[in-house]
Amino acid sequence: MDYLEALNKRYSVKKFDTEKIVSADALFHILEAARLSASSLGLQPYKIIIAQTPEMKEKLIPAFYNPSQISTCSHLIAIVSKNTIGPEYIGSYFNIISETREISLESLNPFRESISKHIERLSTEEVMTWADKQCYIVLGNLMFAAALENVDTCPMEGFKQERIDEILGLDPATEKVAVTLAIGYRSEEDEFQNFKKVRKPKEKLFKFI
Repeated sequence: MDYLEALNKRYSVKKFDTEKIVSADALFHILEAARLSASSLGLQPYKIIIAQTPEMKEKLIPAFYNPSQISTCSHLIAIVSKNTIGPEYIGSYFNIISETREISLESLNPFRESISKHIERLSTEEVMTWADKQCYIVLGNLMFAAALENVDTCPMEGFKQERIDEILGLDPATEKVAVTLAIGYRSEEDEFQNFKKVRKPKEKLFKFI
């Protein structure tokens, strides 16, 4: 599918078809787009949890202010951001660089020191804000990839933070759900699919200087 055609077709689904499940292949491609997302410093300060069983989705329903999408979607993707970035996490990242590029850890020390000093200068609040921003880059890629796979989505921020973190077994001292994405296939009963897409006209959105 042409990517502009896919984006024009995309909308935030209000109700999914419970009889249609996203295939393993389509899900893999969508999640691979998340894995390949750009992230500041390459640190990927997040993890991604995919709720796919009816039991888990049922558990998550009370955590959302509008549960329609959760109760009908094929999968619910939760992007979990880190609250802290410590030496152990940075060390793990450099181990991956070393293994992937087949270079010594010692040769990476200047780069590692630069990143460590940058992170150390940030307050806890700044780290959390920075990590959340990286999660939204992932969200954009997930939505775009899903559109190209002809899979529908609905990004969702309307959840009770403590409740969703507890259900997913997260440690609030170190991580939290930043944003979620319901995926599946639009229901014929969702009247919003018939509405024209409303966006700013180009002349009001873009400014060339």
